[in-house]
Amino acid sequence: MGKLQERRRFLGAAVGGLLVPALPACGGGDDKPPTPTPPEPVPPAQITQAIAQLDKLAADLMASSRVPGMAVAVVRGNQTVYAKGFGRRLVTDPAPVDADTVFQLASVSKSLGATVVARQVGRGGIGWDTPVRTHLPWFALADAEASAAVTIGDLYCHRSGLPDHAGDRLEDMGYDRQQVLTRLRFLPLHPFRAVYAYTNFGMTAAAEAVAAAAGIDWATLSEQALYQPLGMTRTSSRYADFAARDNRAVGHVRVNGDWVQGAGRMPDAQSPAGGVSASVNDMAKWLAMVLGKGEFAGQRVVDAAALAPALSPQMQSNPPAGGRPAGYYGYGFNVGTTELGLTSLSHSGAFAVGTATSFTAVPEVNLAIVTLTNGQPIGVPEALNAQFFDLVQYGAIRRDWGKLYGDALASLLAPEGRLVGQPRPANPLPARALSAYTGIYRNDYYGPLQVVDQGGTLVMTLGGAPLVVPLSHWDGDVFTFTLDNENAMPGTISQAAFSSDRVWLEFYDHEGLGIFVR
Repeated sequence: MGKLQERRRFLGAAVGGLLVPALPACGGGDDKPPTPTPPEPVPPAQITQAIAQLDKLAADLMASSRVPGMAVAVVRGNQTVYAKGFGRRLVTDPAPVDADTVFQLASVSKSLGATVVARQVGRGGIGWDTPVRTHLPWFALADAEASAAVTIGDLYCHRSGLPDHAGDRLEDMGYDRQQVLTRLRFLPLHPFRAVYAYTNFGMTAAAEAVAAAAGIDWATLSEQALYQPLGMTRTSSRYADFAARDNRAVGHVRVNGDWVQGAGRMPDAQSPAGGVSASVNDMAKWLAMVLGKGEFAGQRVVDAAALAPALSPQMQSNPPAGGRPAGYYGYGFNVGTTELGLTSLSHSGAFAVGTATSFTAVPEVNLAIVTLTNGQPIGVPEALNAQFFDLVQYGAIRRDWGKLYGDALASLLAPEGRLVGQPRPANPLPARALSAYTGIYRNDYYGPLQVVDQGGTLVMTLGGAPLVVPLSHWDGDVFTFTLDNENAMPGTISQAAFSSDRVWLEFYDHEGLGIFVR
């Protein structure tokens, strides 16, 4: 696995291998994990003491990270017992974060979306094992048999064969949801149901099938199926709703050690996988429903039998390594066990342009925590949740979670490209006449690429937005370009290497499809 896939996978596995060592066995086949030994009880007073320390834990993490804003909520049983905001919604504005401040959730959206699907499964007419093409007949993968067989559940536990983060770079190029999903058929596949590879758009395809079966769009279905019944009045799967909130947290990135407002992220194309926004007060209601196995405030919101598979190991997400047991993924949830043998449910979310979120729930002690921040992912929400559950289980914090998560996430924000940090050639070979490179180049997956000479500078135009990118000569037929978006960190440098009738774009070769033919 390459460095890029490894750093992206961390967010997919999220809290998995560090906080919640997972159940052994499984692996996506027919084997069932063994029943863990009965867990040691956690003294109720120890939980109360852990909650009492949250103010200090949050304040200390805010001070050490200097992240602009954070909100935290804890659910115990069916009650929200803690809900507070810290810091600012925007670093240059004194308006404070509170428990009603709305944050973008990023990939924590997957877990909420899974409970929307479970609600529909419980109502009948669709199941986790329903083939996606039953309701999205146009959906296809590169393999005809996999296209026909792939189910909603396969895509919700990342075992469809699609490669890691399939489609994400298409989204950055300005393609909408339908355009991205129809292009997934051009991607090379891993063996079907044999490999875990975390994908936003694979899961989005499954959600689209569920919405199609219901006859409404996904955002409206989520509203009607989940947010309204739970009273989540400040939650939405539409970016426009988030943008219109008065009390919302703005994303931030670190530049030379200081937090500044980020470029922002409009994730509607992958809304089921990353497009929800919510407050911690709303998230607490959802967590109470999860802990209640689909019941909230005495009302049945989601059928327990339909929800149970989402909260059970479905696919091995990480192999055992370094003394750490394997990690598992359910349908939209990380599923594991704590060191005390307690079942845990979790997920993290992040936008590199300014969001980091995480929740952890331990049903056997009827306890859950959610932490939302408006800074790019440096491990703050994961560290707070891990500290809290250390205190719950042991009465003391047993590891330096801030350092563990900070180190694990550092590579996520690193620039990409073989030429990063390389000096320019002292005596580069000259380029050919620029007309030798101009023209329209074809690529089934990424779409057409146009290269033109604009006053002595080569300029590329590609994608749905489209992207207009100037090229800088490097050496001979090799030019370079820079990008700065969700998948290209500041400092990213990509080669554009021309040869006869084609050009290879290094940044777009993530899945081996980076060659455009004239």
